[in-house]
Amino acid sequence: MKVVLFCGGLGMRIREYSEEVPKPMVPIGYRPILWHVMKYYAHWGHKEFILCLGYKADVIKNYFLNYDECLSNDFTMSGSKVELVNSDIDDWKITFVDTGHDTNIGGRLRAVREHLEGDEMFLANYSDNLTDVPMDAMVQEMKASDRVASFLCVQPSQSFHVVSLDGQQRVSGIHHVSHTDIRINGGYFVLRREIFDHMKPGEELVEAPFERLIEAKRLGAYRYDGFFVSMDTFKERQMLDDLYTRGEAPWELWKRKKTP
Repeated sequence: MKVVLFCGGLGMRIREYSEEVPKPMVPIGYRPILWHVMKYYAHWGHKEFILCLGYKADVIKNYFLNYDECLSNDFTMSGSKVELVNSDIDDWKITFVDTGHDTNIGGRLRAVREHLEGDEMFLANYSDNLTDVPMDAMVQEMKASDRVASFLCVQPSQSFHVVSLDGQQRVSGIHHVSHTDIRINGGYFVLRREIFDHMKPGEELVEAPFERLIEAKRLGAYRYDGFFVSMDTFKERQMLDDLYTRGEAPWELWKRKKTP
């Protein structure tokens, strides 16, 4: 199944990096977060990617054009000859599409429509969030339904308090978000091609089109309480990097030993 990744945003909330590189190229360990997202999908057998480029598209293109397999793989070196023990992307197919500097997510998706010809279903993601959700179960749930779209439904990864007010603006309750049932769109979309019939030029994907699907009762969500982090700030980037450095990165499913 093809994977559409939205890689064109400015990443204004993580400007420590995004002034130099686009947000999907902010590093987690040796590799950009975009690579970690792609590696996650490849683990589930989805190795055909369509990158919707925009801001600093050349940085993403050059990264893959000059990709160095040795950075994250074992290899043997004899003199100047290098023999890889394993590799990352030799069986990936990546299509790079310039979808505009200021285009919204809906517009970027419409811009790659021709690359999805003949596909009944496809996957999509924001390319800046990581999870260990069982993607095969999410896809199967979608296939078994008549939904046009479904997305990962999670609790916010950010730390904040939810406040309740009464009619006179007095606080009637305050709770950490982790102790509430507030859910957000975590990306990791599973979409039928029919989604394009519900989109109009200029619209954001999760606003008007999803409202139409809600009215038609054809929008679903996959509720998940496992690991999920959206890298919106430097603090979240540091947390992800620390998990990676300690060898405790939950999203690295490809490193887990397979059970017999």
